[in-house]
Amino acid sequence: MTSCRWEHGKVVEEGFPLDDVSEHLGDEASLVWVDLCEPDHVGLLALAEELGLDPHAVEDAVTAGERPKATRHARHTFLTVYAAKLDTATARSEPLTPSAVRLDPTARESRLRTTRISAFVLPRGVITVRSDDSFDLQPVVERWNDDPELLRLGVGALVHGLLDTVVDGHFEAIQQLDDAIEGLEDLLFDESGNVHAVQLRTYRLRKELVELRRAVLPMRDVVNAVLRHRSDLEQRHPELDGFYDDLYDHVLRAAEWTESLRDMVTTVFETNLSLQDARLNTVMKKLTGWAAIIAVPTAVTGWYGQNVPYPGFGQPVGVLVSAAVILGIAATLYVVFRRRNWI
Repeated sequence: MTSCRWEHGKVVEEGFPLDDVSEHLGDEASLVWVDLCEPDHVGLLALAEELGLDPHAVEDAVTAGERPKATRHARHTFLTVYAAKLDTATARSEPLTPSAVRLDPTARESRLRTTRISAFVLPRGVITVRSDDSFDLQPVVERWNDDPELLRLGVGALVHGLLDTVVDGHFEAIQQLDDAIEGLEDLLFDESGNVHAVQLRTYRLRKELVELRRAVLPMRDVVNAVLRHRSDLEQRHPELDGFYDDLYDHVLRAAEWTESLRDMVTTVFETNLSLQDARLNTVMKKLTGWAAIIAVPTAVTGWYGQNVPYPGFGQPVGVLVSAAVILGIAATLYVVFRRRNWI
């Protein structure tokens, strides 16, 4: 558990126990933040009963698979968001062969890691509940402490700092996926590239974008709901309006960027299929050209093999004539096909 208390924008106490939370929240001069990582359900229910938290919100805070949302309750606002990051340590820079994929079953697994962050927004404090410790809240605390004047505006500043950090993480993950798609495009048009690697990476990117989309798109509704409920919890500070407008603009940009990347991956997938068809047509064209050339000696030798007189019948010159005919017609076909880029 992590806790912190501010007065007039300055830190006055850190690491205080849960038993003191209700007392600090009752102090009008205090601004309180408490973080619970993978909390015990029984302990969380006890805290909820002490602070008057809605039991349905408490269940949502510990239940897996909850959708990002913001809900107004009688004494607090409850919101759930998902922080996201791409595990670039598992990224592969070299084309993957089918044998490598069989040896490494994680090659198809998504590299996107998400952490559910739930928050109970009270009039003078925020209680966050994290599903795991993969999302570090230290940058959020540093952002809060870097602007004491902003913290003077109350709990809205805490909520903005938390949501803004989460959205920044979304942007970083989106940028990494964008770079991965650009690398995939380079591999797609590389004639010496591995087709299987393109298929594998396309599948993985589509899977990661679907997961990221589930975290990014609902953020528009979350920020909208927070904007609506701000005045229900505390005195509305117009100074924060610009910060939240900028946050909402970032959320819209992240959602639009995610949708555009989804379209790009779909385009890459369809282009890959078209290129495979084009390569197959090229191979068939070359095979047809060589088949036509090979058919020439078959036709000539078959004709000369008939039991009827022919030019040079019974004489050595007949072999020379047939060989000349074969070479002449085969060379002519080769030159014609070569000029037309069929072989």
